[in-house]
Amino acid sequence: MKFFDKLERKYGKYAIRNLMKYIIVLYIIGWVIEIINPAFYTDILALDIEAVLHGEVWRLVTFIIMPPQNTSYFFMIFSLYLYYVLGTNLERVWGAFKFNVYFFMGVIFHIIAAFIIYFIWGISWPLTTYYLNMSLFFAFACVYPDMELLLFFILPIKIKWLAIIDGVYFGATIFFGFFIKYLPTATQLSLWKVLLNLGIVPLPQIAVAALVSLLNFVVFFFMTRNYKRVSPKEIHRRNSYRKQVVHSRSQASVHKCDICGRTSTDYPELSFRYCSKCAGNHEYCQDHLFTHEHIK
Repeated sequence: MKFFDKLERKYGKYAIRNLMKYIIVLYIIGWVIEIINPAFYTDILALDIEAVLHGEVWRLVTFIIMPPQNTSYFFMIFSLYLYYVLGTNLERVWGAFKFNVYFFMGVIFHIIAAFIIYFIWGISWPLTTYYLNMSLFFAFACVYPDMELLLFFILPIKIKWLAIIDGVYFGATIFFGFFIKYLPTATQLSLWKVLLNLGIVPLPQIAVAALVSLLNFVVFFFMTRNYKRVSPKEIHRRNSYRKQVVHSRSQASVHKCDICGRTSTDYPELSFRYCSKCAGNHEYCQDHLFTHEHIK
């Protein structure tokens, strides 16, 4: 993380502490708006690129107030609490600055994805915060892979397995979104039915949205890896160290009994001592230390 460490030393004072607390407050505001007037978000606040290009630039920011979509108040409250826990723990591990960079990088990639879709297909795709929240989940799974969650509030499951399942889901969304059109028509129709039953919509616009919106996780993951350990210089240093250790072990003193000839290498359980009454340096094992004839 040397790159981020340098940025943090220079710009860390501008980081928003407890960022996730403010994001949850925005989600709650968006939730209230959705309850009172569901059309208000779509008409005024959503990430509509055509409207942005016509001067409604506030949409580049206000779209993030859309909370995770759930069918009940209970699951909405649970989702808000879950993402609060994810975000605050990531901030605690990374620090406020790195978490700020990660979150706002996700926001920027969301906006880029919306522009790409608009300029290629001419569609103002209504990107919400779904992929942004999923990027928090993936990051949390990398930091705490063995933490357990209760699936359906009953089955304990490690968070890394949930992340792998979601990763497969996103991989299928991206792959089939780009390549299903190259399959025969009959195969496309059959595959469409299967994928829709699995909750996957194989459209290139959604594939682009999923791919670009999650780039903050990909970029942050690779930029924070310690590549020094796999550099040629570091590999050479480790190999040299291993050779030195082996050589030093081979040069280590080997104790040998003058009577029976047993050595500490062959019999590591034996104790060896020099006899103080013998002239010169004569060493004996524990069986002959007190029974040998002293050399004068």
